[in-house]
Amino acid sequence: MNADTANVSWYYDSLPTNCVADWVCPGGTGSGFPDFAYCPTAERGYKNLAVFYQACSFNCLFCQNWQYRYAARRKGHVSASTLAQAVDQQTSCICYFGGDPTPQLPHALLASRLALQQNRGRILRICWETNGSMHPAALQQMAKLSLTSGGCIKFDLKAWSEGLHVALCGVSNRRTLENFQLLAKYVFMRPHPPFLIASTLLVPGYVDQEEVARIASFIASLSPDIPYSLLAFYPQFMMSDLPTTSRQHAEECLETARRRGLKNVRIGNLHLLRYQCYT
Repeated sequence: MNADTANVSWYYDSLPTNCVADWVCPGGTGSGFPDFAYCPTAERGYKNLAVFYQACSFNCLFCQNWQYRYAARRKGHVSASTLAQAVDQQTSCICYFGGDPTPQLPHALLASRLALQQNRGRILRICWETNGSMHPAALQQMAKLSLTSGGCIKFDLKAWSEGLHVALCGVSNRRTLENFQLLAKYVFMRPHPPFLIASTLLVPGYVDQEEVARIASFIASLSPDIPYSLLAFYPQFMMSDLPTTSRQHAEECLETARRRGLKNVRIGNLHLLRYQCYT
């Protein structure tokens, strides 16, 4: 792979969509209108170009998109110019995810620049959903594109403990935390719409209140205004034998994050929360 080609697929999502940032982003709320959003409320009638990279720099046991590991073998190489041309007049944002864009980031950066050039003079937000393991120099290029276009960068902070992170994801989380801290300086350059968003998957038996407390304290030390989404776990991949996140687990973690100083926290994937009965 190189900057011009990548193993990637894409589809269109009608706005508002169910991305990690939908509760604070322009597409879901109109935040940043009129500079970065077409409507003062949700951008109904517009769409997101969802770009899925068939690769990842982590190997998470609970991967929610594990199917790409097999689909990737059947995909062909797609040029950055072809991807950029998928943006039409009703596309108001591009979101790169996967897998993760990190292994093929030069392609995403080039496609973003081409798309912005071809759509100069109108709103087109560049957004990312990532594990945050890229080289800091590449991250700064991502940040510039998102900051100026009204987009956001969504970091999945999977765990605080390095040992737990290695056990769950196969790699250290040091680069992720360092990169998140690097991005925090951009938060103050554009408060609205939010530039940096964090999320954590509440894996039962592993990612508990203590993990969330330490992650939330870290985020709050950088800025208490950074939005933080706690996501309900659904059994997948190598952890298909675990239960879904309980409502009690999610609500306790929510309260913990608030107590640690974060002002903008929510529970995502509410439909997955299971109820527990007590006697």
